[in-house]
Amino acid sequence: MIYSLSGNVIYKDPTAVVVECGGVGYKCLTTMNTLRVVPAVGEKVMLYTHMLVREDAMELCGFANKEELSCFRLLISISGVGAKVALAVLSEMTPEKIAMSVSSGDSKAFTKASGVGNKLAQRIVLELKDKVKKMFPSVSNEMQYMPASSGAADEGGNISKAIGALAVLGYSPEDVAPFISGIDPSLSVERIISETLKAIGKK
Repeated sequence: MIYSLSGNVIYKDPTAVVVECGGVGYKCLTTMNTLRVVPAVGEKVMLYTHMLVREDAMELCGFANKEELSCFRLLISISGVGAKVALAVLSEMTPEKIAMSVSSGDSKAFTKASGVGNKLAQRIVLELKDKVKKMFPSVSNEMQYMPASSGAADEGGNISKAIGALAVLGYSPEDVAPFISGIDPSLSVERIISETLKAIGKK
């Protein structure tokens, strides 16, 4: 299993980036969100990777951060969601947006991605909620349907909603507690998620 690639960018197109490592160019299928932060050809980059193994081919998918990789793996574990659809979803939505949409039951957000209809979008939300409940039973009470967009900040409520949403990205309450405790609870849920991920990334 190739965990990551670090080397020079030698080629980019709208669906992939090629990274040269030790004289070998590795083509990584990727998302528009990752491509936006991949540097120009000739510059160094590091991508987290997932290897797809099929009967007729082996392909690498590359991502700019661990959250996007985690979301990709969760998405392809859902019946009817292949790598192409998962990459399309992650091209339209950031991991934070996916977490928010799942925790709020906003299936329509997923239909913006190519290849995702209403039924598949609803299945994605339902199955990701169920997976999170099984992985982190302690946050299952936080994964309740809530309005897709928050209005006035709810001091403790926004923190709780953020913890529930972060569980979609694979972070248990114990993981995020040291980082989320210092964040202003009056911020929006999406901002709290973003600030927490930044703090975790700096560790």
